[in-house]
Amino acid sequence: MPSTPALLSHRLSALLAQIYPSLDAEALSERVIAAFWPSGSGFRQRPRHPSNNLWSERAALVISYGDSIVAEGRRPLEVLHGFLKRNLHGTVSGVHLLPFFPYSSDDGFAVTDYRAVNPALGDWSDIRAIGEDFGLMSDMVLNHVSAEGTWFQAYLRGEAPYDRFFMEADPADDLSAVVRPRTTPLLRAVETAKGERHVWCTFSPDQVDLDFHDPEVLLEILRVLRLHIDHGVRIIRLDAVAFLWKEPGSPSIHLPQTHAVVKLIRVLADFAAEPVIVLTETNVPKAENLSYFGRRDEAHMVYNFPLPPLVLHAMLAGTVTFLRKWLRSMPPAPLGCSYFNFTASHDGIGMRPAEGLLPPEETARLIEAIRAAGGLVSMRALPGGGEAPYELNCAYFDAMGCSFAGETAMKIARFLCSQTIVMSIEGVPAFYIHSFLATPNDREGVVRRGMNRAINRHRWDEAALAARLADPGSDQSVVLTALQRRLRLRARQPAFHPNATQLTLQLDDRVLGVWRQSLDRNQSVFALHNVSDERVEMDAYLLNLIADEVWRDLISGEAVDPDGTIVLAPYQCRWITNV
Repeated sequence: MPSTPALLSHRLSALLAQIYPSLDAEALSERVIAAFWPSGSGFRQRPRHPSNNLWSERAALVISYGDSIVAEGRRPLEVLHGFLKRNLHGTVSGVHLLPFFPYSSDDGFAVTDYRAVNPALGDWSDIRAIGEDFGLMSDMVLNHVSAEGTWFQAYLRGEAPYDRFFMEADPADDLSAVVRPRTTPLLRAVETAKGERHVWCTFSPDQVDLDFHDPEVLLEILRVLRLHIDHGVRIIRLDAVAFLWKEPGSPSIHLPQTHAVVKLIRVLADFAAEPVIVLTETNVPKAENLSYFGRRDEAHMVYNFPLPPLVLHAMLAGTVTFLRKWLRSMPPAPLGCSYFNFTASHDGIGMRPAEGLLPPEETARLIEAIRAAGGLVSMRALPGGGEAPYELNCAYFDAMGCSFAGETAMKIARFLCSQTIVMSIEGVPAFYIHSFLATPNDREGVVRRGMNRAINRHRWDEAALAARLADPGSDQSVVLTALQRRLRLRARQPAFHPNATQLTLQLDDRVLGVWRQSLDRNQSVFALHNVSDERVEMDAYLLNLIADEVWRDLISGEAVDPDGTIVLAPYQCRWITNV
């Protein structure tokens, strides 16, 4: 049996000393290693060093629930796998499979059993099968568990070690500074074998927060992570990780111990024989979000959360003023790190990341437009009282139904432009399955399930979807075909490597322009996106196209004269390249 690398033990001990200063860090590091590598092997003797080799221009993900597509008499995971192979093989490289565990609420994010696959979806063989055809990303819901789950029920009965697994607080504690993503009460009174206790519930009364002050919680989470990896998962999404460590009297978000836990998971990933990527999900303003890169020792990837609301605003307002200003201020991801770019997901369009980026009057315009498009608005509680918009709940396709100017006839063109922006900028692009399928708002689902987020969590019947896709004039067929073509085209361009050089161009306010250059400097792509319903003409010299090279638009196939005029039709996108 191989010996444990000394550097691995040293790094773990240093982090555990920060998290649990009163405990024996060296002894605890041995337990961490045993939890993550129970066989006593499978680790590298030296860690992976930060590099840009964990992904390429071919990297792109689809985000889906296990039952986003269903067929009577068949396991939903099997149905989804079939759809992915038929329609997205060669288009995306990976699948973010949203929580597939047994659960009690929040569509999987209130886990009752971390070690099982929800039998209503399938079993572990289905998970492994998807992982054999696509890179597989799964959720580690590590902030909270279901109140109906095995861990919390054991806590109520006073059974060790679960009697110490959950965060308790006294209602008399000063909790006024705690940052909340919801308006529900923070504390929930429960009757336990030891008497009444008040447990911490950041998200809902059914989602009870784990207490990482007890290292047994960390060890159990690491065992679950190992289970994921053994079943083929290669990207670990740390759900709601910013709230992991709590302290009464503090904001209880982004605390030093939280960052230390992320660093510890990164150390384990760097020493794992499998190429494991750590992705943090922190729906917060820019500086707080970027802090999870650490010093190249925390997340490999972070969600680019300002992108969804800023792209939405640009497409509806017909101006890139705020989107461009933010993009110009974004630093390149550190070596070995990448942004995770998206516009739509299983959640709503988060508004916290837009704080300080969109003026209040522009946020108000967005809210008005989303409501006019049939969408909804979810609120969060503010410290000291009051509420503020937390997210906009609307299918991104339907959100493109009407501009601020009232233009309604170019919904598909507007939507495709929004998704092409995600493909063009630095980072790994990801697309919700309902974006690929131009799924409209599911208002009936909101009524039936009693939650705003159900509006963009539609379940397609496989036969009905197949009929839509077979009709070349349907929204579903038009959008899927167009996105397939652009993503396959993108995958062949080294200038779209997630870490390729990016420069934001100062062009007409109706055009978002970025220059991308491949890591070897051989290819340049000037990506132009007209976010308006107007025809835009611009002199090609504004792009500084090298005169003695041949330039063409990858999307249209047209040649581009470096001394001529570039024309962009309403919502048209161009990828102008020299290769």
